[in-house]
Amino acid sequence: MIIAIGSVILLAATCLLGVAVLLPSAPSVPLDRRRPFEPEPPSSLSRLALSGVRSFERLLSGRNVKLFSRPELENAGLRLTQAEFFLLVGIGACVGMLVGLVTVGPLVGLLLALMSPFVGKLVLGFLAGKRRTAFDSQLGDTLQLLSGGLRAGHSILRAIEAAATESQKPTSEEMRQVITETSLGRDLLAALNDTADRMKNEDFVWISQAIQINREVGGNLAEVLDQVNETIRERAEIKGHIKALAAEGKFSAYILIAMPFGIVAMLLAVSPSYMNAMFTHPLGWVMIGASFVLMTIGALWMRKIIDLKF
Repeated sequence: MIIAIGSVILLAATCLLGVAVLLPSAPSVPLDRRRPFEPEPPSSLSRLALSGVRSFERLLSGRNVKLFSRPELENAGLRLTQAEFFLLVGIGACVGMLVGLVTVGPLVGLLLALMSPFVGKLVLGFLAGKRRTAFDSQLGDTLQLLSGGLRAGHSILRAIEAAATESQKPTSEEMRQVITETSLGRDLLAALNDTADRMKNEDFVWISQAIQINREVGGNLAEVLDQVNETIRERAEIKGHIKALAAEGKFSAYILIAMPFGIVAMLLAVSPSYMNAMFTHPLGWVMIGASFVLMTIGALWMRKIIDLKF
């Protein structure tokens, strides 16, 4: 009996040993970790958008198309290529045409489609203006970082690099671009002047001139930058006072320009037939054209009055 039990145990052990030898061993590292990373396949919409972008890139390659150029997109803070923005404008034109066709008619749809490039240009201008305003508001802190780095014993390039690291957008982007250009062999003053031209900032021109004068005649650049910073802060304070004083005039101009349209809309809502003679009689069309000309002249006149230069 004992011999039989021992034989069964020995046979079972032999079978288990054979199974352990014959079966493949489990990998020590999972397969998903040993294989290279494979991203998920793009969706059909992504493939369609990518093919459209590539088609626009082939269309624009070799042609000097200045509309929606790369410098304009960079000044607006958009990380898009020219072909991608053209595709977005085209999509906007299609959407505008569909909306106008469904709501009013084909003529309005065509008009909205033709307006899409102008809308894209306005959007780029608005974003670029907003970015320049943010750069101007951060200029005082940037000068403090530069002067602090110079007092700590760093060179001007190292101080600019520290400002690029510590500052917020868009100052960090512009300072990083200056560092990149100088590392590729470009002169520092030329890079700074290009930054002033891109940002259309007169105060940054002073900074570039201060650095240039310091390179020529020497001296304590940190103290010079502190004096420039104080001057810029005083100019910003005066600019704020001027904006506050001109705000009333701007608000009055907006009200006077919007008042005729508001009155016409109110009359059409209260009595739609009251304005029929204005839109059907030739004299009415002449009066409408004359009113638009006079309103344009008045708007330009008031803009000239409240747009103060100092």
